Amino acid sequence: MFKVITIIVFSFLINFTINAQISSESKPGYINISKNKIVEKSATGGPVINIISPSLTKGVKNQVNTKQIDIIGNVETNKGVFEVLVNGTEALLSKDGSFQTTVLLVVGDNNITIEATDGKQNRSVVNYNIERISGSPVIKEPVTAFTPESLNIVGKYYALIIGINEYDDYLVNDLDQPLIDAQKLYNTLVAQYTFDPRNVKFLKNVKRNEIIIALDELNQVITPNDNLLIFYAGHGYWDKQKETGYWLPADAHQSNTANWLRNTTMQGYIDDINSKHTLLITDACFGGSIFKTRKAFSDAPIGINKLYELPSRKAMTSGTLEEVPDKSVFLEFLIKRLQQNEQKYLSTEELFTSFRTAVLNNSPNVPQYGTIQNAGDEGGDFIFIKR
Repeated sequence: MFKVITIIVFSFLINFTINAQISSESKPGYINISKNKIVEKSATGGPVINIISPSLTKGVKNQVNTKQIDIIGNVETNKGVFEVLVNGTEALLSKDGSFQTTVLLVVGDNNITIEATDGKQNRSVVNYNIERISGSPVIKEPVTAFTPESLNIVGKYYALIIGINEYDDYLVNDLDQPLIDAQKLYNTLVAQYTFDPRNVKFLKNVKRNEIIIALDELNQVITPNDNLLIFYAGHGYWDKQKETGYWLPADAHQSNTANWLRNTTMQGYIDDINSKHTLLITDACFGGSIFKTRKAFSDAPIGINKLYELPSRKAMTSGTLEEVPDKSVFLEFLIKRLQQNEQKYLSTEELFTSFRTAVLNNSPNVPQYGTIQNAGDEGGDFIFIKR
């Protein structure tokens, strides 16, 4: 019935399932990532460190031609995971023991040390040698009409990421893709953009009241200088007769709307949360009533400073109210463009323009971007900042 994915990004955005089938093309600037999982067993009784990607071999030089690699893995122990350090720096760690970090590489030899400590302070260490081969592509920052010093950014970047695959009501179909999409976006934001993992909340298979609690907590900590991104992946429903859109949390039932989350409720929170910029991204049936769409975009250069100076409340959506497949082409290209972006500063409008045509060419949906109505928008835009 509700074969619909609704995904929302808000200026607030992931416990996550590591996708062991991450891969990238074999071409300059990319590293081949194997589907095989490397398991490093501890001889000292410490935790077991599993490297999911990339494919690394101990005792040899693992050659790559990239300036950085994303290390994804997990730690197996029945004593709880205290921390994971990669070259002495704490990796992003989830409750299930999954970890992820990005390591910058110099040309030549790079020693990678991964250290895991469990709740009883038992420790395991594995070491790898990675050689970044000469001739690696040099990525230059584009020439822009502004400097970092001139962009007066003093606030933090918050994100609320919601992924729902499983529903309590057997009449509401479970989904396969939302948590995968949410995890990919989470990894991209914390590894490549200025989202501190401590300010990013990831809710998985949550009930309505848990979403409301998270919104209330954000309302208490976000200041007028901060930026918020909200991402929702799960079922959505558009009531044509009432002209009302809903999110369907994990405790939503087909027979009544008691646990459904109205788009007007979300609109109210967007208005109440006093951020500098709030970005909402939704794929499909969230309802066109929440924002005013823009039909075209100018090719003129974007004035980043001006866009950041003015408060904004923006939404990004696949643009239609009909149902969409579980696997979202819209999200696929959105995340891909964020991962491939080489600009220091990227406005949401420019991001949207970069993948809109690709979505049109590969799906029946017409993606749209616009202003959330009656929520305090003053003409600015959410700016993504590369690390």
